[in-house]
Amino acid sequence: MSSYPLPLPVRRAISKLGRDVSVARRRRRLTQGSLAERAGVGLNTLRRLEKGDPKIALEGVARVLHVLGETDRLAQLLDSGSDETGLLMAEEQLPKRVRARTTSGAL
Repeated sequence: MSSYPLPLPVRRAISKLGRDVSVARRRRRLTQGSLAERAGVGLNTLRRLEKGDPKIALEGVARVLHVLGETDRLAQLLDSGSDETGLLMAEEQLPKRVRARTTSGAL
């Protein structure tokens, strides 16, 4: 268990995910029990997820998203090709110019 408090933006994001899972489930006319069974998670786990409990295992979240047909969203959470900060940092480290290597002549 971490001794550091969960940052407020993280708490809010997890709570929003829980609310969104609940809405998606209800739009699909699934009961909590039905979704939990299909996802292979416990009913209490699903209830905690929908309430925004930050201690739900990522596997449980992934299983629920899979049943809801949203696995692709999980795969795109931090797509390295869309990581603007990381791409900018990598670009800053590029060499100013590239020189041809000198060879000794022996192969």
